[in-house]
Amino acid sequence: MSTSLLLLIIVLIGFIAYFAGRARSFARSNGKLASLHSLPGYHGSYVAIWAVLPATLVLAAWLIASPLYVDYSVRATFPDAVQGQGGATVQLALGQVKSVAAGLDRLTAAETAALENGSANLRETLAAKGIALAGEGESYMLKAAQRFNTISTYSRWLMSAVVLLVALAGGLYAVRNISTRFRARNQVERVMLAALIVASSIAVLTTIGIAGSMLSEAGRFFSMVSPTEFFFGTVWDPRFAAAGSGGASGQFGLLPLLAGTLYIAFVAMLFAVPIGLFAAIYMAEYASPRLRSTAKPLLEVLAGIPTIVYGFFALVTVGPFLRDISAQLNGLLTGNYQNFIQGQSVLTAGIVMGIMLIPFVSSLSDDIITQVPRALRDGSLGLGATRSETVKKVILPAALPGIVGALLLTASRAVGETMIVVLAAGVAARMQLNPFEPMTTVTVKIVHQLTGDLEFTSPQTLVAFALGITLFVITLCLNIYALYIVRKYREQYE
Repeated sequence: MSTSLLLLIIVLIGFIAYFAGRARSFARSNGKLASLHSLPGYHGSYVAIWAVLPATLVLAAWLIASPLYVDYSVRATFPDAVQGQGGATVQLALGQVKSVAAGLDRLTAAETAALENGSANLRETLAAKGIALAGEGESYMLKAAQRFNTISTYSRWLMSAVVLLVALAGGLYAVRNISTRFRARNQVERVMLAALIVASSIAVLTTIGIAGSMLSEAGRFFSMVSPTEFFFGTVWDPRFAAAGSGGASGQFGLLPLLAGTLYIAFVAMLFAVPIGLFAAIYMAEYASPRLRSTAKPLLEVLAGIPTIVYGFFALVTVGPFLRDISAQLNGLLTGNYQNFIQGQSVLTAGIVMGIMLIPFVSSLSDDIITQVPRALRDGSLGLGATRSETVKKVILPAALPGIVGALLLTASRAVGETMIVVLAAGVAARMQLNPFEPMTTVTVKIVHQLTGDLEFTSPQTLVAFALGITLFVITLCLNIYALYIVRKYREQYE
């Protein structure tokens, strides 16, 4: 029985168990629901949880342990000559055995018999069925593959029987516990609390795992390249060592990438902040409810557009437009119609990224401005201030800490952008202040260094993890500082 079908049956058992629990609670109350400690829905949920949760846990544990046991049993049948050649050889042989096992299902009884008595070649027979082996098929592989299929099939059927038995037993046990004074609600809420804790823990543990994996690989990189050279180097040229180079493996200066990251993010924020903030002020203070209900969702549609689409927009529209307009301006001023803005430039990437960030700025700022109490507005207007004076001198100062925090969170989003920069700013790693020339960012070089068939044994690939942990620290610091600003200067209103 397949895992998906087994899960479907478990869900069906849980569905039936829910209604069985409800019916049991109705029967116990003799039609008087007031005599029940918990509502019938809680009794049904209690029975459904006992029917589904233990069976699901058993299924998950079996799916983890069964492949380990099957692999161990199959490796035990390998000849001593194979097992004595080391773990890599055993794993390669195990992979070939699994390929043979997959091909045995396609063979006829006559073909299988021919393989067993040695009158047919294993590799050629499987190749005729579309199964390719990495090497020549050895005689022991056929028996190992048959054992693999036998144990796997037995394990699958035994798993199905055990899981279904656990589901049924759990449901029956829960149904028997139902009584008028049974605290089903407390039991269900305890399970839900545990589920919430597990969900929260998964998020935290995932972050710790990501940071730990990057730190371990970054440590390997810094064992090959000096941290001083990486953090303070001004040249990015991670080439492989060439013959006669004396072991030189390129230069891994972070500063050009960091400069490009911050420069492009600065231009994007310079474009997004005024437009987004003014849009938020208009929607929160000036727009009618009807216009606000229409304009805000339309503005937030920009946040749902994939970044690769923004990259195409920059490459096809914004970049050529800036290049052509610069050529026209240069021609009018000097008579030389040569463009001074490149199609791929910091300005192009900054403008398009700024367009992408507008809904982040406007939506967050709008939510913060609307949280300012109405009494402050009415008091300012009552003292004779105009609406614009109220916005400038009352509302914005009250909402400023939250707006600053929103802008810092938006900046961390800009720092981590990749696809727009690849298509709009190029891949040139250099330090310069001209916004009309190409630059690149940390995220682009992470993708570039991990593209290809390279193994994670050279500094050219391990540098991606050093770049990743650097970017992780930058964005983490921005987020922490944003939360600090919000909490320190947040106004407390009744």
